Amino acid sequence: MDWNHYRFRSLWTLPAPAPDVYRSLERIEDYPRWWPQVREVTRLDDTSGVVRFRSLLPYDLTATLRDGRRDPAAGVLEVVLSGDMEGWARWTITPRGSGALVRYDQEVDVRKPLLRRLAVPGRPLFRANHRLMMRAGRRGLAAHLQAV
Repeated sequence: MDWNHYRFRSLWTLPAPAPDVYRSLERIEDYPRWWPQVREVTRLDDTSGVVRFRSLLPYDLTATLRDGRRDPAAGVLEVVLSGDMEGWARWTITPRGSGALVRYDQEVDVRKPLLRRLAVPGRPLFRANHRLMMRAGRRGLAAHLQAV
């Protein structure tokens, strides 16, 4: 087992139409407004940017995100990550009743030296840290969608 390799999946049910959710998720520069753990986004160009994350544990992760797949008809937004994490992340947004079901999938290898050194003892904490971040993201996006 590679202790620095992670796969995550989160499911969010949101009370907003799928196209509205898609539009909010594709505007990554707005994430810090509604997702507390996304601390900073710096756009590099129309298809890439640098994002700094920090959840409950006292460390930042910085990654460059580049567009992988952007398909509004299928409700798919995918990025390729490099930096402290290397791999990919994908949002898949589908209609569910009058709202939307949002599926987040991520597969990454951690490259940040501190986290690599703490891979075995820290893994349960890192996974819990990610769950807390995703929970806050769902709440923040739901509130954001109600406000717009």
